[in-house]
Amino acid sequence: MSDKHAIQLTVNGVPYDVTVDQSQNLSGALRNGTGLTGTKEGCDDCECGACMVLLDGSPVNSCSYLAVQAQGRDITTVEGLADGDDLHPLQRNILEHGGVQCGFCTPGMLMSARALLDRNPNPSNEEIRIGLSGNLCRCTGYARILEAVEATAVELG
Repeated sequence: MSDKHAIQLTVNGVPYDVTVDQSQNLSGALRNGTGLTGTKEGCDDCECGACMVLLDGSPVNSCSYLAVQAQGRDITTVEGLADGDDLHPLQRNILEHGGVQCGFCTPGMLMSARALLDRNPNPSNEEIRIGLSGNLCRCTGYARILEAVEATAVELG
């Protein structure tokens, strides 16, 4: 009996046919099955948030979510934020405010921030901190990331 499954994942509005082991996590299926490598896998234990994607608009750690469970769901990765060559305001602001250093946490941070702003277009600083609390950054000290999210909320508000 094979534990391989042919599934279809809809990522950033595009259907992808992928074959996965029944135990393969979503981050691996995204990176290896679709060629979309923006989603990072840092801890493989839901601790760092680098693998954060949106599943039907809600943030999930894709390192602990099975790929087979994502079939039929709408997945948004960091590649889905931009509109062609036009960066999403979150992407632009995180660059302009210096919220990126090594960049490893950035995709997950952006996805958590996107989910937050979708739920709450005018968050307080404390609400932003809570919204990003599942994402670890070892380089920036968070202040500039918070500034970028605040600037995006003002811009989109």
